[in-house]
Amino acid sequence: MPQHAPREVEHEITVSAPAAAVYRLIAEVENWPRIFPPTIHVDHVERGEKDERIRIWATANGEAKNWTSRRTLDPRRGRIDFRQEVSAAPVASMGGAWVIEALSESESRVRLLHDYRAVDDDPQSLQWIDEAVDRNSRSELAALKSNVELAHLSEELTFSFEDSVRIDGEAKDAYDFINEAHLWSQRLPHVASVHLEESTTGLQTLEMDTRAKDGSTHTTKSFRVCFPHHGIAYKQVTLPALMVLHTGYWTFAESDGGVTASSQHTVVLNTENITKILGPAAGVAEAREYVRNALSTNSRATLGYAKTYAESKR
Repeated sequence: MPQHAPREVEHEITVSAPAAAVYRLIAEVENWPRIFPPTIHVDHVERGEKDERIRIWATANGEAKNWTSRRTLDPRRGRIDFRQEVSAAPVASMGGAWVIEALSESESRVRLLHDYRAVDDDPQSLQWIDEAVDRNSRSELAALKSNVELAHLSEELTFSFEDSVRIDGEAKDAYDFINEAHLWSQRLPHVASVHLEESTTGLQTLEMDTRAKDGSTHTTKSFRVCFPHHGIAYKQVTLPALMVLHTGYWTFAESDGGVTASSQHTVVLNTENITKILGPAAGVAEAREYVRNALSTNSRATLGYAKTYAESKR
């Protein structure tokens, strides 16, 4: 049976940011959890000057999935071509391109192109893919617009920080403590209750109730990507009122017969809620300090318990 020609579609949006800045945010995949809400984590499998292979962990209809894509980068033309290496049914093949064009010094047009085929060229499957690509492209471009504009304007609203502890033990044991989050309500005083799901090995959904100093509890949900025994990346998807983004990374590095365990956070502040939560006199500086203190307090506590656990295993 002859194959049908692939379906080709195009979506576009105008962004209030220079073309070079938009290109850079899409080209540098470590930015993706910041600019695409479904993206949990992205890393490089191979990296050449223009060609690369990337692994993407993202949610689709609320479920976490991962796949590998090849990309060709052409900064001069403002174009990034991509192709899924192995597509999941009902998609037989999927590829496309990002094309970024300058409209003025401060504005650009972003075009998102797709070409795809359905397994066995099945008409119902093709319709399902049409709808998914259309829905995802629209939401991806809308998110890209708001988050690129925010990232471009909000250098002061975006910040990262890290807490570390030195452990006289093995990386595996410290990693296990963070990985085994289903036991945190027994092991960590600030965790009131916890629910962990791992439908795919190394891909976790973590929901927990955390106690604040004043005794109140708040519920958080995160997706986590685990790399035994050296790192766990996560993205928080239910956010406290002072944040519009929170991603993090636990790392475990062995050296000199011990381990350095670290907790890194990247945050984008929600300016709309600052005065509501911290009072009429509070500004960005106070919000940064408040959020950093809150996250660091929990991180340092967790790292301390991980240290005790790993050292007791020696």
